[in-house]
Amino acid sequence: MSLSSHVEELKRKHHALSEQVETAQRAPGASDAEIAELKKQKLRLKEEIERLSAHAE
Repeated sequence: MSLSSHVEELKRKHHALSEQVETAQRAPGASDAEIAELKKQKLRLKEEIERLSAHAE
């Protein structure tokens, strides 16, 4: 897998997590811990995308 395709896959996963966070925040039964974990996963993906993008330049 090329670096650019890997970054694109990470971006897709990041977008999917964004949607999950939004859905969880609207759901009455979603726990704060669950939302916090989704946000942490999203942040880790963002950091990885930025790190890989910096190497690609």
